[in-house]
Amino acid sequence: MEIISFSEIGSARVTSEIVSENESFIEYSVLTKKLSPILSELKQYKLMDTSPIRKAVESLETELGRAKALTTRRGSSKPPSKKQVEDVAQGLGRSLGLVLFASRDVQLLSKEKIEALRREMMSVRFDLSPESDFVNDGETENTGETDQTGDTDQTGETEGEIEEDRITLDIGDVVLRIKYGKDDEFKSALSAFNSMIRDHMITSEWINEEGVIPILFNRLGTSKQNNRLTIIQILRSLASQNDGNKEKMADAGYLMTLVKSLARHEEEQREAVGLLSSLSDVSGVRRRIGRVQGCIIMLVAILNGDDPVASGDAGSLLSALSSNTQNALHMAEAGYFKPLVHYLKEGSDMSKILMATALSRMELTDQRKSSLGSEGAIEPLVQMFQGGKLEAKMLALSALQSLSTLKENIQRLISIGFISSLLQLLFSVTSVLMTLREPASAILAKIAESDSILVNQEVAHQMLSLLNLSTPAVQNHLLQALNSIATHKSSSKVRRKMKENGAIQLLLPFLAHNNTKIRTGALDLLHTLSKDISEELTEQLAETNLSIIINVVLSRVSDREKAAAVGILSNLPVSDKKVTDIFKKVNLLPVLMSILCSSPANSMPTTRLLEESIAGVFLRFTVPSDKKLQAFSVQQGVIPFLVKLLSSESLLTKSRAATSLSQLSQNTMSLKKTKTRWLCVPPSDVDFCEVHDCHCSVKGTFCLVKAGAIPKMVQVLESNDGDTDEAVLGALATLLQDETWENGSNYIVKVSGVQPFIKVLKRGTVKAQEKALWILERIFRVDAHRVEFGESALVLLIDLAQKGDPKLKSVTAKVLAQLEVLQLQSSYF
Repeated sequence: MEIISFSEIGSARVTSEIVSENESFIEYSVLTKKLSPILSELKQYKLMDTSPIRKAVESLETELGRAKALTTRRGSSKPPSKKQVEDVAQGLGRSLGLVLFASRDVQLLSKEKIEALRREMMSVRFDLSPESDFVNDGETENTGETDQTGDTDQTGETEGEIEEDRITLDIGDVVLRIKYGKDDEFKSALSAFNSMIRDHMITSEWINEEGVIPILFNRLGTSKQNNRLTIIQILRSLASQNDGNKEKMADAGYLMTLVKSLARHEEEQREAVGLLSSLSDVSGVRRRIGRVQGCIIMLVAILNGDDPVASGDAGSLLSALSSNTQNALHMAEAGYFKPLVHYLKEGSDMSKILMATALSRMELTDQRKSSLGSEGAIEPLVQMFQGGKLEAKMLALSALQSLSTLKENIQRLISIGFISSLLQLLFSVTSVLMTLREPASAILAKIAESDSILVNQEVAHQMLSLLNLSTPAVQNHLLQALNSIATHKSSSKVRRKMKENGAIQLLLPFLAHNNTKIRTGALDLLHTLSKDISEELTEQLAETNLSIIINVVLSRVSDREKAAAVGILSNLPVSDKKVTDIFKKVNLLPVLMSILCSSPANSMPTTRLLEESIAGVFLRFTVPSDKKLQAFSVQQGVIPFLVKLLSSESLLTKSRAATSLSQLSQNTMSLKKTKTRWLCVPPSDVDFCEVHDCHCSVKGTFCLVKAGAIPKMVQVLESNDGDTDEAVLGALATLLQDETWENGSNYIVKVSGVQPFIKVLKRGTVKAQEKALWILERIFRVDAHRVEFGESALVLLIDLAQKGDPKLKSVTAKVLAQLEVLQLQSSYF
């Protein structure tokens, strides 16, 4: 570190009270002479090798030269005015300040004296009266007379030069502070520089010479938030002046620094994206910005943000960047698809292939698939498939396959007639197109999930005719599509036509297929079609195929296959005893109960279908007309499973379980009599049934009370599952037959079953309402029950009598008569 001593610098001071012209000018002259040794001494040290100090010293030297020149003019015909002397003195003070600032990290022994001298020079005021000025009275003011003209012009020119030099000095000071200043110094310098730009005090030449743009970018990367904001604002002002400044900002490092500001505070982000947008006029900038990691992602985020100004600039910048196809792909990956769709619509064949390839490989969320559909990506992809070469067709299909998983996109495909194009391809025998059949059939399977496909009634028939002409992969998709079509609520006509066209016989060979997916698909479709042809199904299946389906249930296959196979078995006519005998022979009932025990306790579609189908088969084993079959089933342990199924999440399962329990309960009274007749050992009191007024058991009399089924059924009614009302009420009604109605009524009241019956009057179907009224009429025969529950049922009963179905008129009036609202002779009966 150099140590500089300015021992020769005196403590000369310029007094603020000058009493005479000579003394004032002498002081001024002494002052300027004292600065000469400072310059000489500074130049002798290595510090001059440092650019900031060298420039500061050069500035001081220049200013001192002007001060000496002003001194020599004292005796001339045109001496300097007091204002000129003050300006020059203060200019010297500023030059000293620059020296101190530039050498702030250098140890100077006389730094305090130099600082004091600088302050005195900055506060110089030659407070003279007009008579004692350095110039004659006539020369002090310009009166505008003819003899003053020449002198005035010359003086004005001289003052302009000095003022220009002063401004140049101020700019130099600012630049030094921008380069090396810290905190407040830096902040104030930026503010001053910004003002100078606004006031057009800075030229492009000077900006180039001083290297201002590199300085600003260097400071941008290390500055605090407020200073960064000002720097970017200054850069925006410079960029707006000329294209040359924009070119200087095109450096990759500078752009990378700017991109970092996109992720910062809202104001800084807004200014940064505005600057980048204005720089995008430069081709090099467009090329380089797209390569900055994370830039496009941030621009897309800003585009979708809440700041309208920043969003607009981000949109403009993205539009400029999208001229490069790679940038367009990056934008698509960030969720901005407009450029990609533009290339699909209007780009070259190669660009279209590039975009379709990217789409087929992207992991697209449903939201992004929706955006692509609404942006218009589907139409050009379909056109690309219809009119392009093999590669274009393949890529377009692959992209469409990805987009077709969204329902709204399926609607778009249907509306533009894409189904016929797919079927045409599937029927094509051109070998070169064979590779396209699998993705085409996959898309068709997705489209078939929408019931809009039913606008073309011939689609299902065409698919059926393709089944035996296709590869396993295509067959799998066709079976999925056919099953989707057949399961639509409005597809009854289509299902009927499929069966008329031999769909059942066409599907049977696939039941033994070695491909699991195809076998499962055939079982699913056969199950769907079998719902409508129960009476014909046995004949169509024949014993051989029935055995194949039973073997699926008995084998170690997936739950999906088992569910479909059991579903087919549940649709076989209950009255067909030959089928029942086959089921008993293969021991099907315990197998089904075992499947129930091992199936997971969840609401997955496969689990739900499995429960529904097994509950459907149980209906066959509990028909009330075959007491031996009921006894066989009960001995196998079917009743506990039926009670458990009352808690299923499937309404159909609960309804079927309640129906089976009702069928068993219908024979409880006859079993009671038989059991009593042959009883040899007196039963225990524990077995006594308060409803049937005898000793009951689950296996002996199929008693629902002993099975614990009644509270479960009441819970089902309370859950407001209207679809289960009829079956549950039918089962509960078995407790209220002529021999047991009073005991049954008391038991139902005991388990809080009356209020659920009353609710059915409001929400249920006509059949459910009819059963509920029948039960309430029996319960209200008991005076205590009528008093306790009659009032809560009254309003609904009156409403039902006035507005209900005519079929309910008689029984409703009968209950109202019990409540003494109507006379038994009323015309309601």
